[in-house]
Amino acid sequence: MDIIVKKFGGTSVQDDEARLHALRHVKDAVSKGFKVAVVVSAIGRQGAPYATDSLLSLVGGKDTLLDKRELDMLVSTGEILSTGVFTELLKQHDIKAIGMTGPDAGIKTNNEYQNAKVLDVDTRSILDAFADNDVVVVAGFQGLSQEGRITTLGRGGSDTSAALLAAALRAKYCDIFTDVSGMMTGDPRVIKHARFLNEISYDEVANMAHEGAKVIHPRAVEVAQQAHIPMRIRSTWDDVDKLGTVISQNGIKHPVIGVTHQLGLTQFRVPTEHSDKVLSLLADHDISVDFININSEAVVFNLTGKASERAKSLFTAHEVDFSFTDDCAKVSIVGSGMMDTPGVVATLVTALSQKDIDILQTSDGFSTIWALVTGSQFAKAVNALHDAFILNQTV
Repeated sequence: MDIIVKKFGGTSVQDDEARLHALRHVKDAVSKGFKVAVVVSAIGRQGAPYATDSLLSLVGGKDTLLDKRELDMLVSTGEILSTGVFTELLKQHDIKAIGMTGPDAGIKTNNEYQNAKVLDVDTRSILDAFADNDVVVVAGFQGLSQEGRITTLGRGGSDTSAALLAAALRAKYCDIFTDVSGMMTGDPRVIKHARFLNEISYDEVANMAHEGAKVIHPRAVEVAQQAHIPMRIRSTWDDVDKLGTVISQNGIKHPVIGVTHQLGLTQFRVPTEHSDKVLSLLADHDISVDFININSEAVVFNLTGKASERAKSLFTAHEVDFSFTDDCAKVSIVGSGMMDTPGVVATLVTALSQKDIDILQTSDGFSTIWALVTGSQFAKAVNALHDAFILNQTV
């Protein structure tokens, strides 16, 4: 039995028109003899009646009195509703289908409500269902806790649900359907000359996702990589024969394959003698530090909006000497081959300096180099980097 997993995001199931486009892709797979596990997100995005943020707004949003377990009980209904609607559509078109919640599908998690970790996927119920059905529709983003209660997997959890099911079912492919045709070398809304990528490695797409690309959740890529499951990022609105971007171990590796960005960061600077106290304070209050540099004079790090406001309050209350710069942006270049390519850092610095862009901070890893710039300069920065590294490169 050959199985394919197809995940449809919120925009892919947001209305009748979108769901009919999603239906075409499922029917095509069934017609080719595949059994299909479909994972669906909640219907629509913020503002839509059944989207996750809309459900949260019913109980006061961030001011809710519900605890995390109760919040999971609430927001999990978005995916369950979507599962019922899509299963009905399949049956209307004479496709043998059955709908399941995450717990029904055997997704078992720990007890960390709102951000549960999957411990096991028991595929027996899905495999049994395939005996009489061609399609099993599964509510993404959710599982069953060790306490026997419904949990959710955190933002991007439906991508993770799809990858975990693909791994457990030993699927031929895991298709992630969205409203774009695949991965690009940068965000086309910002980067003028962004180019489409036919193929990319697991490591590269995971790093692009970690550094701001919104097409797929990095945890899903990591799961697929560990299980050696090829993934494809595809558009629900494209023809069924357009396969989008293929992600695999054999993906083409370039010195730089993409440019990404993250907005809304605050850069903090604390004297080195206070570093132990500061880092302990942040850890004790579950504030995760990003993009950190330590030298003999200061420890410099970045936090996102909400975390930065909490940190400011903490440092003030504990009489920590600190300074900060709001409205920063992290721009990154990503590529598995950059470690073997001389001159990458020099090219980055030159590209930004030639556009009179101030570099506030830099850091690098095995396949990523970061630079912090002011938020007002981020668009100019990502275009400068894309032109320098990718515009004349064959991808």
